[in-house]
Amino acid sequence: MNSIVCIKRVPDSEARIRVAADGRSIDLSGVKFDMNEFDKYAIEEALQRREAAGEGLVTVITVGGDDARETLRQALAMGADEAVLLRAEVSLDGMPIARALADEIRDRPFDLLLFGKQAIDDDGMQVPAMVSEFLGLPCATVVVSLEIEDGRLKARREIEGGHEVVEFELPGVVAIMPEGSALFRYQGDADGGAFTIEFLPEADPKSRVGPVSVTQQARGLAQLRALAADSGGGGVAGSRGGTVEALGESPEQVSAT
Repeated sequence: MNSIVCIKRVPDSEARIRVAADGRSIDLSGVKFDMNEFDKYAIEEALQRREAAGEGLVTVITVGGDDARETLRQALAMGADEAVLLRAEVSLDGMPIARALADEIRDRPFDLLLFGKQAIDDDGMQVPAMVSEFLGLPCATVVVSLEIEDGRLKARREIEGGHEVVEFELPGVVAIMPEGSALFRYQGDADGGAFTIEFLPEADPKSRVGPVSVTQQARGLAQLRALAADSGGGGVAGSRGGTVEALGESPEQVSAT
């Protein structure tokens, strides 16, 4: 059972977050970083699958700068076999991150591609589904338990008011959500073993992840606010006066009426 786990370096959940002097970014001085908590459960799932099968590899992949090496070492200390760093400036948008991950993963052999259900810094919950779409693979998100038998996966995922069961043939993509008293294993010392982290150089096109600027983010928010106002603060976008077409216009062209 070969598994790939995509992980993310995020600010510690107890860190004190301050707005930087520019008023638009975060002051990262003194902020402690850690592996995204949900990703730790995804690694644990991969390790248990490897142990149950008695063979296989667990590979972890992250997108980021050199400071993400510590996050990869955490994963290796938990028991992962390989680690890959896609060198790039981390984007505010999940799409280029998903595309970079998919481009790297596409040629690697695997049975199961795992994510944590979401990152605790942006709570986007977008990248797993985007990667599955780029790879043309089935996907189950918010999965609280899964079974694998004869190359087929059965996942129980949380939905509002209950659970639903999703089944598909492997390979596939699963975003893990811990349930109840679920635990992940202790992180030992990765520096004490024979571990290897593969660093893809910045010159590699696969590692070029274009960041979305704050200005672009602001333009998008301006459009959404205008669209909400145009639809009376509710309802379906596009139900009044060409709102859908306005999505492609600049903020200056989109006005609240």
